[in-house]
Amino acid sequence: MTHSIPNVVSQITDELKVAFTKPTHARIVTLLLGAIITLSRRTISNVLRVLGPLAGGHWSSYHRVLSTRRWWSWSAARVVARLVLQAFYPDSRETIFLAGDDTVDGHRGAKVYGKGCHRDAVRSSHSFIAFRWGHKWVVLCVLVHLPWSYRPWALPVLVALYVPTEEDKKQGRRHKTPSELMRQMLAVLIHWFPERKFVFAGDGGFGTHALASFAHRHRKHLTVVTRFYPDANLYAEPSRVRGQKTGRPRKRGRKLSAPQKVVARTRHRSRLTVDWYGGKTRRVEVVTGTGHWYRAGEGLVPLRWVYVHDLDGTHRDDYFFTTDLDSKPKQIIQTFTGRWSIEVMFAEMRAHLGLETTRGRSRNTVLRTAPCLFGAYTLIVLMYHRLSTRWQAIHGVQWIGKDTTTFSDVITAVRRWLWIEWVFETTCASVAFSKLPAPFRRTVLAAVTAAI
Repeated sequence: MTHSIPNVVSQITDELKVAFTKPTHARIVTLLLGAIITLSRRTISNVLRVLGPLAGGHWSSYHRVLSTRRWWSWSAARVVARLVLQAFYPDSRETIFLAGDDTVDGHRGAKVYGKGCHRDAVRSSHSFIAFRWGHKWVVLCVLVHLPWSYRPWALPVLVALYVPTEEDKKQGRRHKTPSELMRQMLAVLIHWFPERKFVFAGDGGFGTHALASFAHRHRKHLTVVTRFYPDANLYAEPSRVRGQKTGRPRKRGRKLSAPQKVVARTRHRSRLTVDWYGGKTRRVEVVTGTGHWYRAGEGLVPLRWVYVHDLDGTHRDDYFFTTDLDSKPKQIIQTFTGRWSIEVMFAEMRAHLGLETTRGRSRNTVLRTAPCLFGAYTLIVLMYHRLSTRWQAIHGVQWIGKDTTTFSDVITAVRRWLWIEWVFETTCASVAFSKLPAPFRRTVLAAVTAAI
């Protein structure tokens, strides 16, 4: 069946053959296209219901793709990452910007693998903490600048499930925090592309000493930018004692003032205009400094910290740090605010790709379903990027003040293109459809491709 898919799709999906057997690859491509044109839940049964005769073979073979079939998710992720870098970072000397965060995927059922009670960042505030039962996914994205959008887009390339402590104890495994999972994914990305330079921006949960130390050890390949602690332990670099022959060498120098104390006694602060959340600009005051972050048993990590005060008064004061001492405050702030695109991606995943509508319970199904949906998001953007301008001119939801292309436009254009170039062509309905009056054709296409 997959021989009839459009060339734009086959050029992308053929790269994934290294991760699947031939029968499984044919079915995973069918499920991918079915998940794109499906407007409601992304369960296997509902996708097959939408595809109908387009899904060749027995229905049970599609259910086994996620539960029992042998395929290699790391190999598939490596292909997706390579496609993204080839499309948007073709120059090997260009710095690649990354964003990472975690999100909670609500899931019903009492016996679901990896399910736990997690803090829901979407429903929580500074004064109220909301909890939710489900899966916590740690996601690493590549930030790309597209010609049809004024803000960077976050394209997922690696996804890991945070397993609760109780489940790890039950399985006899070492527990990994979200920060440790992110460090593992960054290590994998460096291993895959050792000739590239990455800059990672993460929220406060990833501002750990261990992750900063990892970035410092791999400073030729990785720089970390994230939130910092106002009362952090900072020290000067230990000085060498001339003629010392006995005794343990010093591990830290003199104690430096904490960032909040430096800010309190700084009278003259620098003023900057920086790129802010959502692609806007903002006037801020900054104070910056350097030091070595110390944690007992883990040593020193050299870093530059920045204090940011929003002059418009809509955002609270914040502290950031980077492991690149040569970075300027403006560059640090803009790198961190650019990570907001990953929050937009999470919202679009829920709204348009049914992130919280799956119903898998077993270990393999849980570990594969959500990462496949995140991968579908990236592949949809890659398909749209390769379409002609005639298809890119198709827009989805419009509203007053909208002046850029959103994911609702992207998935609407890709769906309409698939219906015309794949569904109608495969079912031999293109001639009959072309004979319908033009207004009726537009109405039908709008109904089956609406971004809901």
